Amino acid sequence: MLVVNVASRCGYTPQYAALERLQQRYGDRGFTVLGVPCNQFGAQEPGGAEEIRAFCSTTYGVSFPMTEKLEVNGPARHALYAALSATPDSSGEAGEVAWNFEKFLVSADGSPVARFRPAVEPESPELAAAIESALPT
Repeated sequence: MLVVNVASRCGYTPQYAALERLQQRYGDRGFTVLGVPCNQFGAQEPGGAEEIRAFCSTTYGVSFPMTEKLEVNGPARHALYAALSATPDSSGEAGEVAWNFEKFLVSADGSPVARFRPAVEPESPELAAAIESALPT
């Protein structure tokens, strides 16, 4: 699973299209993208759950699951992100989520295996390689 904190009014919002392509490419192998709307970064996700789903579906053809809006940092951080934020990125840095569209690859047993910062494109070679290595053969 690729867990991604998402926002509809962010410079990285076009990544939705590539995230959906990952869903289509790997979905039949047990992979899914999980979108986690978050309004903590520049108030770039102000809508409610239905508005967010409608935007993602009509604008980017998103078919992967989306959670309710969650907090990923701070004292009200959701338990999922309490666990994920301990995962280091490729430079060894763990901790707070930096911005919208930070990506966490989680294995089938629920263990975080890799972290990719927002600027890493969903179809980048390093992310694709990590997904391939985490999927069953």
